[in-house]
Amino acid sequence: MSTLANAPDASRSGAARASLLARWRSLLPVGVVLLLIVVFGLTSDAFLTPRNFTAIAGQASTLLIACLGASFIVVMGSIDLSIGAVVLLTGAASVLTLNAVPIGAGAVLVGFGLGGILGLVNGLVFAFGRIPSFVVTLGTMSIFSGLALRLLDGRAIAYDSAAFETLAIGQWIPRLPNIALIALVLWAVLVVVAMQTRFGRYVFTIGAGESVARIAGVPVRRYKIYAFILSGALAGIAGSLAAARLSAAGPTLGSDLLLNSLGAIVIGGTSLAGGIGGVQRTLIGVLIIALLDNGLNLNGIDQYTQMGIKGVVIIAAVLVSQPLASIRSVK
Repeated sequence: MSTLANAPDASRSGAARASLLARWRSLLPVGVVLLLIVVFGLTSDAFLTPRNFTAIAGQASTLLIACLGASFIVVMGSIDLSIGAVVLLTGAASVLTLNAVPIGAGAVLVGFGLGGILGLVNGLVFAFGRIPSFVVTLGTMSIFSGLALRLLDGRAIAYDSAAFETLAIGQWIPRLPNIALIALVLWAVLVVVAMQTRFGRYVFTIGAGESVARIAGVPVRRYKIYAFILSGALAGIAGSLAAARLSAAGPTLGSDLLLNSLGAIVIGGTSLAGGIGGVQRTLIGVLIIALLDNGLNLNGIDQYTQMGIKGVVIIAAVLVSQPLASIRSVK
């Protein structure tokens, strides 16, 4: 009898421990951001300066914009490996269009539209072909990259448009690059979309259990396509603004986004198994990646060592911040 009486207490105690552990995991990325600021502030005199924080904001913005749509893909339990290739192709198309037609800041609409089309291609093949998302986007990554390099003919192409340049590197708010302001506005809008709209709820439902979502009447195939269109469109905006910020589109545009985007999303606390996390957490993951890049550069760490360090950080983040059961169930 006493054993039966103690069962509810044990159950409540286990639930409380699980809740505490989940809360600790959600706060861990914030602690990492603070730790990085302290460590790099102590190791580099240039780190804790307004000029450097402006630089960090500009550097992080392309990554944040590209990660926003991809976060919905990961929450859905899928993956988009073509983000860097979409950024490259849309950046190249935006610059070439701008050089042919003087549309100024309107060139970003070229990236947005083309990115949406590329995302639609990914979504249609994934949803109707019933091929795993990583296989689909691995293939389209190669296709999109090849098209971009063909357009660029293997070289960097500059543009001449003050309006397009101002869209990225101007400062409507002092010390805050316009590209960073745009990224933060897009992040805030998509947080609302994730938490307050049917699209956001359905994406989480699909990630938590696709078969259950289908039984519940969720049009799973349609929302998979919507998610990939959103991912492509935002990567397209990131591509256009990245080209605007660099004053050119070249073969290396977006080359680091595959590792950095997935790293930022996972480090922020979104589970690769789907249904856990979301775009609201991606901002913290992007900050961690941006602070790592900036701090390691200021400390003279070479590029190849930086790649290794980021890889270790990503693996450690998955092991520490995500439940083991969700890691084992990655689709």
